[in-house]
Amino acid sequence: MLSTRRNTGITGYVAVGVAVFTLALGGCGGSGGGSKSGDTGSGSAPTSSATLTAAEVDQVGTVVTDSKGYVLYRFDEDSAKPTKVTCYGNCAKLWPAATTTDAKNVTVKGVDKKLVSTVERSDGTTQITLAGRPLYRYAKDDEPKEAHGQGVDGTWFAATPSGTKAQDGSGSSSNGY
Repeated sequence: MLSTRRNTGITGYVAVGVAVFTLALGGCGGSGGGSKSGDTGSGSAPTSSATLTAAEVDQVGTVVTDSKGYVLYRFDEDSAKPTKVTCYGNCAKLWPAATTTDAKNVTVKGVDKKLVSTVERSDGTTQITLAGRPLYRYAKDDEPKEAHGQGVDGTWFAATPSGTKAQDGSGSSSNGY
């Protein structure tokens, strides 16, 4: 009787582990690039105000961070003139948009306010832009001033205070995995 109970417990743990693993893989489909699927979620809740700060980050130099110190990124598949957002669906889950509910409430520290604007996403949220390029966070950056998204797929780069790509020369791996 005891061995049957133990096997049932192990089977339960294995089933839970398989379910968790399956869910985790579901969120990793494809590359870290721009999914244009029907799901237009931005992956992040807009805040009423936002702060863009120039900060020194190991291995990438001076880049822009959000009010919590997380590195903000730009995506090469987006465009600056005119501003165009292409990261939706699964892409936006891995790369949540840097959003605000009020464009006038974006403050800056070490970033030229003239370069900061916003763009309306297809889901109605307001995404912050820098030099015309939409800004994003990377879901795999667990701590402030981490830049694990730098160079992912050769299309994602930390944004510098002038809106250009940060260059680290490390040749980051595809998909950020």
